[in-house]
Amino acid sequence: METTGTRRPLAWLLGVWGLTRVVLLLFVFKVYVFPGPDVTSDVSVIYQGWYDVLRTGTFPLDDVTWQYPPAGALAILSPALVFWLDYPSAFFVLAFTADLAVLLLLLNGGLRRGRTLRGAAVWVAGVPLLGPTVYARYDVMVTAVAVAALLAGARHPRLMGALTGFGAMLKVWPVLLLLAARSRAAWVWAAVTAGALAAVFALAMPGAFAFLTFQRDRGTEVESLGALVFHVARQYGWSGEVLLNYGSVEFLGPYVDVVSTAALGLSGLAFGWLLMWRLRARRFEAHTIAEAAFVAVLMFTTTSRVISPQYMVWLVGLAAVCLCFRESRMRLPVALVLGACLATVLEFPVWFSHVVASDGLGVTLLFLRNGLLVLATVLAARVLWRSTVIRPASVAVPAQPSRPRETSLPS
Repeated sequence: METTGTRRPLAWLLGVWGLTRVVLLLFVFKVYVFPGPDVTSDVSVIYQGWYDVLRTGTFPLDDVTWQYPPAGALAILSPALVFWLDYPSAFFVLAFTADLAVLLLLLNGGLRRGRTLRGAAVWVAGVPLLGPTVYARYDVMVTAVAVAALLAGARHPRLMGALTGFGAMLKVWPVLLLLAARSRAAWVWAAVTAGALAAVFALAMPGAFAFLTFQRDRGTEVESLGALVFHVARQYGWSGEVLLNYGSVEFLGPYVDVVSTAALGLSGLAFGWLLMWRLRARRFEAHTIAEAAFVAVLMFTTTSRVISPQYMVWLVGLAAVCLCFRESRMRLPVALVLGACLATVLEFPVWFSHVVASDGLGVTLLFLRNGLLVLATVLAARVLWRSTVIRPASVAVPAQPSRPRETSLPS
């Protein structure tokens, strides 16, 4: 582990992390009020309501807002471990602990030979850019599992597979971490872990997989890329409406199903590109697993019909792992993601009322945030392709032998 010359940046990272996280805790505990709607209500109302149902040994079968794989119940039930606190307070403490765990993982990974502390710096800076929402959703816990899996990487494929399988059963997206995994052991352990968890929950708790049908009739969430169509259309008299639907604020009305289908089509194209990349990639380095996961999650986040603010936590975590590796070329896409984080906290929660109203400020913020995500996605995919897909050598055309010059003999 390299420590020479790292004491000062390490002290800075720890100091800035401590200061910014105290501020986040002050906001979620409402010592200070963060601008915009109360982001902690999901914990005190929705999560706590699920907690009361899950404690009875069943999933919330009648609640269409429950849209998570069965192991998500573990995150919702986890505040019971901090039994001396009320549910919201315990949840915030555990989210803070998950944040700390990610930092320690990144510091440990960044201090190894050939690594850098830039990844830890990305996490230290990126999380507070998203505001208190990070501590009011369980996505930071899932991100901690994903970061641990990626840092295990090629050196510990079984551990990576087990963590990935567990993460996928918490919230589906970590399955994308396996995109560049070349070891069969990683895939096997992921499948075994996910299968075992699925079997246990299916046998022990009714409704473990009810979530699969709860998103069927969703609209287009107002912060998504496709939503920009309706934000602009509202300026010209579009007759749809904005409603709280399936746990998020969505557009409902004419042509919403068309835009939602188009979003699914874009996700399908993203999947096709990733499959083509995996078939053609030949050059795999230590950081390729992290970069491929970053690109995959970027693609599916950007094209999704729902881009909730907490999704950005996933991207910050994966971006941080990428920059743990000195050879990573993802610096510009990572910088764009950090810029998108700042735009995200401005559109939610600070000026969310403007987003819902589709006024000039709200639409501008969404164009900025989603534009940064699109640009980051395109550039990151380009970097991944160029660094892993070997171009075929150009076939040299053999030179034609020169014909001897004809000389005319004197007559």
